[in-house]
Amino acid sequence: QVQLVESGGGLVQPGGSLTLSCAVSGLSLNYHAVSWFRRAPGPEREEVACISRRGETTYYAVSRKGRFTISRDSAQSTVYLQMNSLEPEDTAVYYCATDPSPEGTYGCVDARLFGSWGQGTQVTVSS
Repeated sequence: QVQLVESGGGLVQPGGSLTLSCAVSGLSLNYHAVSWFRRAPGPEREEVACISRRGETTYYAVSRKGRFTISRDSAQSTVYLQMNSLEPEDTAVYYCATDPSPEGTYGCVDARLFGSWGQGTQVTVSS
């Protein structure tokens, strides 16, 4: 019953910008954290950024501060990832995820344990 749908991906030139959206249904963003992950071809999954139920943000190594920005519109149940100064190494499938439990057991520190994931949106950075 909890669903996350990513959108906004596409092809962008190096140095360009892109904003991804994560539409969340079945829960309130005021009670659940949402995190962005990405997976490039290869074995690793990278955590990008997370926003807590209180609206606090956390950024990880792949998103340098001032380049990526996570935000939300709770009324629209949507989380955004604004990406600037994109580089070819940012090419990946981007996913959003949340903890679907009514209690919201897991916060951003445990985002890797989130149980609800979207299908992802492809971001390709290339000239």
